[in-house]
Amino acid sequence: MARINLLPWREEERQRKTREFGSVAGLVAIAAALVVVAGRVYIGNILDYHKARNQFLQSQLDVLNVKLQKIKDLEETKENLLARMNIIQELQRSRPEVVHLFEELVVTVPEGVWLTSFKQSGKSLALSGKAESNARVSAYMRNVESSEWLKSPVLQVIQAEEGARTAEFKLTLQQESSITDQEEE
Repeated sequence: MARINLLPWREEERQRKTREFGSVAGLVAIAAALVVVAGRVYIGNILDYHKARNQFLQSQLDVLNVKLQKIKDLEETKENLLARMNIIQELQRSRPEVVHLFEELVVTVPEGVWLTSFKQSGKSLALSGKAESNARVSAYMRNVESSEWLKSPVLQVIQAEEGARTAEFKLTLQQESSITDQEEE
């Protein structure tokens, strides 16, 4: 029988398969690396897009916050101006009331009564004065009741010193406004 030595052929075949396996493994490794690099580039692009988008949205939010602050400032200014306008309108409306108040104080005071002090707090008035008699104070209170601008007189104190011809009194009353809303318009 002829003897054929297959060892060199097997060795060559084994080396060829090893080279083929190495080249296939290298190609797979290169393909895997390309897939990983492509995935990272794709994900990086997505992240960059979202970062840019978030940055744009943040800049728009900053612009809107500035506008909102301006609106709040304008509303505050508007409130202040409206409050000032209301005060001015109230002063304009009450301007004739002061004249009427002083006129009524003069008109309602009967003979024999003198006012020594006057204090106003809102619509409440506190008067102090002297009178020749208690009857004169009563007449003054009746005159206040019948007044169009003064109402609700309340006598706080009336006292006469011994030997004095006058009595000191303290009186509180309310100022009334006869100006109606229709007259204002």
